[in-house]
Amino acid sequence: MAEITGPVTPDSDSHAAQQRLNLASRLERLPLTRYQKRLFLIIATAWLFDSMDLAALTFILDPISNEFALTGTQSGLLASLSFAGMVVGASTAGMLADRFGRRPVFVTSMLCWGFASLVAAMSWDLTSLLVCRFFIGVGMGAEFPVAQSLLSEFVPAKSRGKYLGLLEGFWPIGFITCGAVSLLVVPALGWRAIYVVMFVLSLYALYLRRAVPESARWHESRGQFDQAERTIEHVEKEVTKAYGKPLPPAGETVIPAQSTVRRAPVRELISRPYLPRTIMTWSLWFTVLLGYYGITTWQSKLLADSGMSIAGSIGFVLLMALWGIPGFLTASFLLEKVGRKPVVIAFVLLSAAASYVYGLQSSPAGLIAVGSVMQFVYFGMWSALYAYTPEVFATRFRATGCGTASAFGRIGALVGPLVVPFALTNWGHTAAFAVAGASMVVGAIAVAVLGPETKNKALEEVSR
Repeated sequence: MAEITGPVTPDSDSHAAQQRLNLASRLERLPLTRYQKRLFLIIATAWLFDSMDLAALTFILDPISNEFALTGTQSGLLASLSFAGMVVGASTAGMLADRFGRRPVFVTSMLCWGFASLVAAMSWDLTSLLVCRFFIGVGMGAEFPVAQSLLSEFVPAKSRGKYLGLLEGFWPIGFITCGAVSLLVVPALGWRAIYVVMFVLSLYALYLRRAVPESARWHESRGQFDQAERTIEHVEKEVTKAYGKPLPPAGETVIPAQSTVRRAPVRELISRPYLPRTIMTWSLWFTVLLGYYGITTWQSKLLADSGMSIAGSIGFVLLMALWGIPGFLTASFLLEKVGRKPVVIAFVLLSAAASYVYGLQSSPAGLIAVGSVMQFVYFGMWSALYAYTPEVFATRFRATGCGTASAFGRIGALVGPLVVPFALTNWGHTAAFAVAGASMVVGAIAVAVLGPETKNKALEEVSR
């Protein structure tokens, strides 16, 4: 079934009418081939490169601080500016993608990220570097909602949850890759070389993204039926070539015509049919990122406070992060087998419990053991969130829904590192981690009460 936004209207153009009747069923019946998998890998570069950029500051903050003689407050501001830029990028890119298309915004976000990185390599003082970090954040924040929307609109329902979940797997890969590149480049060429590497990667990503077509579902949602037909014919041709035999026939599902009366995407989000889902996603992202960044910001410090050297604490944080790989693989598998809603709730609650138990530990062994479990469930949680969020909104404002949810999450990411040290100072370690865990529990409750199940459903059926 399709999104119904108004009465069914007659259409004198029989070709356009037939296209509307069959677009969803034509997309859903496509077998998953190397063509869609290649599109997945291209879209996944958003997670890989953005992870590398956020991780870069972990490895180059010390030489930057030495060169510009930064205070602790200034170093913290430098780290926070990326998150502030991500709030702006995520909230605006979603609306632009719903208005002008997924593909142009997906390309432009990479240009913003890449050229801001190049200027950062030439920054001459703290102010210029802060401005660059903000615009790097704008480009990074713009990537996620558009990438989520694109992938969800290409992959058939039977595989959509798994592939959306697998996107998160490129985050730890990017973090580890950045660490390895930093070890090779920074000692020889300095911290500026890292930003040059980021610029070169952005050009490579720009080249790869030429192969990503516009979403046929987006064309259809805008009433651009001829463009939608051309796009789906191109996709069918590529899938047929990769499949090596004729495609299975499309179903006969009737999809009513969409209304030509449109409202602003944000108004759609707060309209009566969608308001519960909007409240659910905004609450989920804000509470989860508040807890997550509140805790992970302090992981190395807790290890150091337990008697471990600074170098050792960073090394063990990287080692614990490796447990995120089986975490996201497990979640991606369960999303298709069990369902989106129970997997999201389970991993968020497990993350809350692991966060609390982590705060109870005092020995290095306990922190490392519990921290490894915590990273496992954290990355499983991220996979579930990224898979679930784009599915609950209609195509005509899907990117806006993902973008505003991500923006609320980045606000939580700014608040979390401030809440946890306040709790640490006034109530101690255990209470601080209990606060972070309780924040996640609120997100799980929002999903349990307001969230729909989307497993094995076409996007049009979910948004009906």
